[in-house]
Formats: sequence, C-alpha cells, structure tokens
Amino acid sequence: MASAAPRVRYLAGFCCPPGGLAASKSRVLCHGAEVFLSTGREFVYVYDQEGGLLTAAFRFPDQVWHLELLAPRRLLYALCARRGLYCLSLDRPGRSRSTSQDDRDSEDSDQTCPVIPVDPDACVLPDAALCAFTVLDSVLVTLVQGPARWKMQLFERPSPGEDPRPEGQMGEVELSTYTPPAGVPGKPAAPQFLPVLCCVSPSGSRVPHDLGGSGGFSLEDALFGLLFGADATLLQSPVVLCGLPDGQLCCVILKALVTSSSAPGDPNGLVKILHHLEEPVIFIGALKTEPQAAEAAENLLPDEDVHSDCLVALGHLGRMLAIKARWEESGKLVPELREYRLPGPVLCAACGGGGLVYHSTPSDLYVVDLSRGSTLLSAEQPDEGPGGLPSVLRPASLNICSVVSLSVSPRMQGGGTELLALSAKGRLLTCTLDLESEMPGSARMTAESAGRKIKELLSGIGNISERVSFLKKAVDQRNKALTSLNEAMNVSCALLSSGAGPRPISCTTSTAWSRLQTQDVLMATCVLENRSDFSLDQGWTLCIQVLTSSRALDLDSACSAITYTIPVDRLGPGTRREVTLPLGPGEDGGLDLPVTVSCTLFYSLREVVGGALAPSDSEDPFLDECSSDVLPEQEGVCLPLSRYTVDMLQCLRFPGLAPPHTRAPSLLGPPSDPVATFLEACRESGSQPSGPTSLRAEYLPPSVASIKVSAELLRAALEDGHSGVPLCCATLQWLLAENAAVDVVRARALSSVQGVAPDGADVHLIVREVAMTDICPAGPIQAVEIQVESSSLADMCRAHHAVIGRMQTMVTEQAAQGSSAPDLRVQYLRQIHANHETLLREVQTLRDRLCTEDEASSCATAQRLLQVYRQLRHPSLVLL
Repeated sequence: MASAAPRVRYLAGFCCPPGGLAASKSRVLCHGAEVFLSTGREFVYVYDQEGGLLTAAFRFPDQVWHLELLAPRRLLYALCARRGLYCLSLDRPGRSRSTSQDDRDSEDSDQTCPVIPVDPDACVLPDAALCAFTVLDSVLVTLVQGPARWKMQLFERPSPGEDPRPEGQMGEVELSTYTPPAGVPGKPAAPQFLPVLCCVSPSGSRVPHDLGGSGGFSLEDALFGLLFGADATLLQSPVVLCGLPDGQLCCVILKALVTSSSAPGDPNGLVKILHHLEEPVIFIGALKTEPQAAEAAENLLPDEDVHSDCLVALGHLGRMLAIKARWEESGKLVPELREYRLPGPVLCAACGGGGLVYHSTPSDLYVVDLSRGSTLLSAEQPDEGPGGLPSVLRPASLNICSVVSLSVSPRMQGGGTELLALSAKGRLLTCTLDLESEMPGSARMTAESAGRKIKELLSGIGNISERVSFLKKAVDQRNKALTSLNEAMNVSCALLSSGAGPRPISCTTSTAWSRLQTQDVLMATCVLENRSDFSLDQGWTLCIQVLTSSRALDLDSACSAITYTIPVDRLGPGTRREVTLPLGPGEDGGLDLPVTVSCTLFYSLREVVGGALAPSDSEDPFLDECSSDVLPEQEGVCLPLSRYTVDMLQCLRFPGLAPPHTRAPSLLGPPSDPVATFLEACRESGSQPSGPTSLRAEYLPPSVASIKVSAELLRAALEDGHSGVPLCCATLQWLLAENAAVDVVRARALSSVQGVAPDGADVHLIVREVAMTDICPAGPIQAVEIQVESSSLADMCRAHHAVIGRMQTMVTEQAAQGSSAPDLRVQYLRQIHANHETLLREVQTLRDRLCTEDEASSCATAQRLLQVYRQLRHPSLVLL
C-alpha cells in the first residue's frame, strides 16, 4: 500500500479565503452522478460528474455549516449559521428559488453556472442557536446550543408532497454541559468544532436505510443490542449518535424520546454516554470488517442496504475508537472496544468498503484497514483473525494533502474505490484507488495459528489491564502525596512566619502529681492545638523528647533522653490532641531534675513521598526502576513547637498546706520493700525513726543556700500581678507560680513554706527582707533574701538551681528595660570577688586531693570541702 499511487483527477475549483477552507464546516455529498458541496461560505454547489460541469449554486443568507441529502425525497437540507435549517426541493426549483443574471456574474467558481438565491420561505426551522441536525424519513433531529447545555430536539417531518416545514416538536432532552465560546453580546461566536449527529438503525428496522438522510447507517443486530441495550432492540428504534466538541460520544433512543414527551420522566435516563475521546469528535461512521461480509458488501448495488458490524469514531487529535461485537471462549457475546492513535490533527474522515477508513490531515491523506490489520502495509505481519479488531493500525499514505472534506463514491465497481475530496484551496478532486491489485498476497491463517493469536491477544489484554490498575493506583497515591505535601508546605510556612506572636499550631505542657497503684508519679500533659486553617493528616507525627539532667552528685553520669512519637491522625482546624506521659520517679525512686520536655512536629517525607513513588504492593518494574533516584534524601521535616523545663520548684509538694481530708496517705518517693513496710508498721509509736533520710535529718545539719535580690528590682518585676501584696509573699508566689500549691500560698499570704521533694526529703523555702550595709556608700540597700534548706544536699542544690534560673530570667528582662544600678563600693566588690576566686581554687584543690588520699585522710578533706561549698552558697553580693 505504501507504493500505491492513486489516480487523482481535478474536477472544479472554488474561491476560498486566504487561510483556506475550514475543515469542520465544509461538506461533500455524492448521490449518483450529482455532487453537493459547501465550502463553509454562503454557497452550496451542485456538480454533475457525467457532464463535468457545475449545474447550480445556491446562495444562502449566511455561512452554510452542514448539508444532508434525503435522496428518496430529493430534498437537500442545509444548516445556515445563525439562521436555522433550510430545505430545498431538487425536483421543483421554481417554488423555492429564482435565478438572476447579476448573481450568475458574481459566482466565484471557475465555471459559469446559475446562482440561485434561496427564498426565505425555504427556512423550515428558524433557530439562531442550531448547530447540528440529521434527517430520517419521518423525523428531524436537531442539536441546539443552549446557554450552558446542549439540547437535542425531535420534530415530526411532513409526509411526501406536503409542506416541508416540521409539523411540531415531538421530544426534547438536554445533554452534557459545556463552556460557551466568547462572542459579541447579542451575537454568539461560532463554535470552532461543530457537534456530529448521525442516525443508527438496526438491521431489522422497518425503515430501510435508503429512507434516511446521508448522515445515517445500519448496524447488525448483535452490535446494535450491545451498544444501545434491549430497549432499542425490542422497539426496533433508530438511535441518534452524538459526538460533542468535548469528546463525549452519547446516544439517544428516538422512540424513547418520543414517549418521554407524553409521559415525562427523568431526562438523564434518555441519554447514554458510550465513550469519551477527550478531544473534539470529528467523525462517526460504520463499516464491514468481516472478510466475507466486506466482500459481499462491495458487490451490493448502490441502493441496497448495508448492515455494518463495526462502529468507529475519530477525534480531532487523532484518537480513533472502534467497537465491534465478538464471541468469548465461554460463548458470551461481548463488545470489543479498541482505541488507536492515528496521525493528526484530523480534518475529516470517511468509511469505505473492505473495512477501510480514510482520514485526512494537513499534510497527508491516510487509509487504515480494520478487517486485515496491517497486511495492507506488510506481508510479514499475520492477520488478526476473523472476528477481531487489529491490535495496531499502521496508516498508509495516499500522498494527498489538505483535504478538508471527504466522501466515498458508490459509483465505482470491480474492487476499486473512488473518493471525492475537497481541498483546503477549494479544489474538488476525485481519487481512484485499486487496493486489491496492490495488496500483497498472504496465506490464510490456519485455525491453530488463529487460536494461538487469540490467546496472545487475550494475554496482552490481561497484562495491559493489570498494568493500568497499577498505574491508576500509583497516580492516586501521587495525587494524595501532592495534596499532603501542599498541606505540609502551608503548615511549615505558617509556623515559620509566626515569629514571636501566637503560633497557629501550638503545644503547651503542664505537670501534676498522680497516684499510680502504690507510687506517686509526676505526669506531664502536652496539649497539641491546631488553630490554623490546615489539617494535619498522613505523615505528621508529634515527637515529645524528655531530657533529664545528670545526677547532681554523680559527676560522671551523662544526660539521658526518651523520645515519644505520637502519630497525628486527622487533626483538623480548631481541634486539639492531649498526650499524658510519666516523668518519674524511676525504678530507683529518683527523679533527675531539671527535666526538659521538647515538643516537635515531624513530617515524614519517606512515608508520604516514598510510599507514593514506590508503592509497597506494586509489581510494576517501571515504577520500581524510576523510584530509586527520586526518593528524598532527608527523612523528613522537623518543626519545633515548644520547650518546657520542669525543675524542683514545680515538683515540690506541700502536705502541710492541704486540708486534712485531702491529704495523701503517703508522700514517700520510692515504694519500699514489703517486709520493711510490715516491720515499720509493727514499730512502737515511741520508737526512733530509721532509714537514711531520717538519720540524715536527725544527726546532720540541713544544707542551706541563699541568694539576695534588690527589693527595688523585685518590685519592678512583680508590680503587675502582685500589687498590694507584701514583697516577701509576692516573691514566694512568683517562685511557686507553676506549682499546684500556689493558690494556697497566695490565699494564706505565706512568706515561708516547707515542702517535700520527689525523693521524700524536706525542702524549706524562706523569704525575708534584709538590709545590705556595706555595698552602697549612700546607705543600706533593701534586699530580699531567698533561703533554701534541705536535709538532702542534692535536693537543696536542685531547688537552689531553680531559684537562680528564675532570677536570671528576671534580671535579663529588667536589663532590657533600661534599669540602672545605684553607686557601689567598687573596692569592696573586688574584695568579695577575690575571696570567691580563692574559695573556688580551694575547691579544685580539695577535689583533686580526694582522688589520691586514703579513706582516713579523705574524711577531713571532705569535711573541709563541704564547709567551702557552704561559704560559696552564701555570697555577700546582691542582685541589683
């Protein structure tokens, strides 16, 4: 076929605009020796092939978009843009038109012919929104462009010999929505692609095909029933196929549409969508693909009816749909649907004999064979077997370019094909093809090879279906991942741009003692609150890290951290999530303070993106191959939310402040051995206390540390929330602001309080006013002394550390406000500083000596070391 040289003959030429003729609005019809054509302008021409001349030119009031010929009635229907539908009787020209010499002189063809203006009375259906139509012997079907939807209307055609105007509307149904083209107000713009309408009849229909218009055909009952259902088959009703510019291919049963006008029901039930080409539908047709049936169809007379066994539809960009009925191995009749990709863009198309489909592009005219697959092109490729559609189409070039309208002439016999073509330059051509003589000979396929080929095709269909399901799942996962990534980006930007202001997503932490079984446990409650407009879904995790300090008396121990990960599942805007976790004491009964609780939001890129790029259950090697290079290198994104420190002042409990009926039965830290508990219960009430804590409290003096703060500095820092409260009481309330007992301390106006540490040791906080006389030459400075006492040196150090931490924060805030210190005795301060330096050097010396001395000598060294520490914990300086 590649070497086929079609014989092309020039018939006539017509004037065309500078850009050429529009493909969607040019039309060529052939009936016997007469050719009816329109070029998208206001003229419709009649050409006589036997005489080789134009016989008439009809002038319409506007552009002609579509033509259909009702051959038995000798009626020509023309769709005039923004005017409506016109009907011309070819047998009685004098009743609907008249001829003028001026019009003849202004004709734009290269041959002289009478120009006949069309009488306005020839408009049988005036409608400016009419875009497509098709004609049967008894009905007229139109498609109207509504404000937002296509509307199909059905009219009753008059009987022969009567006025050709439709007698009345018989039915109406709305099709799919569309976006109307922009135009001038009051004059809607012409659509770029017109809808395609054609009428399909079953082979057993009482209305033969020759009583239909030029836009109709018949289908075999098997394919007709599979496509349009049992209702259309039982009613023997014609069906209107509609191809829309958005790619939809839908159908409407005519008799059902007529019935709906008398008994209205759901209009959507009348419209059935067969397929979606996803590109404008250019052509709908039918043909014979069975070799025997195709050969018989070619030998039919021109007026005989042909029942096609394959429905085809072409899109503008080259996508072709073919539907055929076939038998499965189980004996069930099913529709076989295949999509092909042909060269595009497609300007026009036509179906010929022998299962051939012709289609034109701006660069060439192609032909494909649906009955023989690729054997027209190469003898090496085997036939697809009877009853099946080819898996691949290889278009053969006819070396004719820019054909905008095409029609297969029924005049030629003997195995050849004659095409009538209208080129973009306005030339009417005939192309004569002798396909059979140039078809390479190929042996008939045996039954064994046909069965093997069918099995291969079924296996290929199964593999493609499985791959399609894998790809669909992968696309869904990637769309979900993209949505999640977009949400993550929005959340990250919202958190990072909040600055020092309130955060749209926050996490607050609070602590409280709780009784679990026989032990008191310090619990931390973290509340994650989403005040943003975004949701936290897949991939988000709340990470809570609990970092404990090294033990105060174990200098070689390292800090330990525990991280809790809590998946955040569907935390929408305005919702919150609460997490409670234990801080201690541990199994040894100790609680290493201070404890830092850090809350962070973590977004897992590996979970979201990695899962989308490499689905865990995917067996597709292509997905596995492409995912290895594009997986993210980072595990995820961390967004810090809050950092909260729990110190000794927050963990102290004050059993002496609680009412008698609410006091806990025991505030001891670690649970004791059951035997020791029993022996303790059996002790006499007057016996002496035992245990390390009790012995230390009885025989050793308490460890004491103090810090002095200027009264003026404290008043400036506490004036907002403690006005009218004594300074000592206000200072104690400020120190215990994050402790559960602060309300009782505030209510009783206490300036000293005795509490219990987590390990059961007593901690005494004393706040009193003192006067510093040696620092300022102007006189004594009023100060507040905060003293911490405890029988446990470690607990005293932890409480002292907590007090110093609060003081440092306060001094930093006040210094930022520009507070100035009074005149001081610099020499006195230097002396105190020198004394402290001496004590620190002595501490280093004593600690080095403890590492080398024996047990007897180290006792005195340790005693001296404790004395030096006590002096350092009582500085003679004051915070100003």
